[in-house]
Amino acid sequence: MRGFSHVDSFTDPPELLSEMRSWQLRSVQGVVSGYEVAEMRAHGARFVARLVGVDSREDAARLTGAVIEVEREALPDPGEKQHYWVDLIGLAVRNVEGEALGRVDHFVEAPANDVMVVRGEREHWVPVTPQHLVKVDRDAGTIIVDWPADF
Repeated sequence: MRGFSHVDSFTDPPELLSEMRSWQLRSVQGVVSGYEVAEMRAHGARFVARLVGVDSREDAARLTGAVIEVEREALPDPGEKQHYWVDLIGLAVRNVEGEALGRVDHFVEAPANDVMVVRGEREHWVPVTPQHLVKVDRDAGTIIVDWPADF
């Protein structure tokens, strides 16, 4: 396919990426370049995209390994009781007993459910489920979880 690149989408749902028409591509060397999406479509379990100015197989090959970034304003509102992970990183985490567990370091996608990794005096892997994630208060910079401090 002339000028098309294979694309893995990490949006939820994956098709959401096709609605974002302006991409920043961060190369494996860390160089960021802006592109407009000319065309994007499903291709098996993945997608293929043709970007304006990427007209040959060689041009597309130069993009191998690049990470797609989009402007924050291009993202839809996550909805009630939903959050973008990036907005939670760094928030202080306490359990329902009031014990400080640490701060959100990162998230891990796992088969059963996603996991929030909290680092403090020790590391806690808290399942991101309604049962365990009690309250997120981004304005206060805190997350309350139903998770024991000694687990």
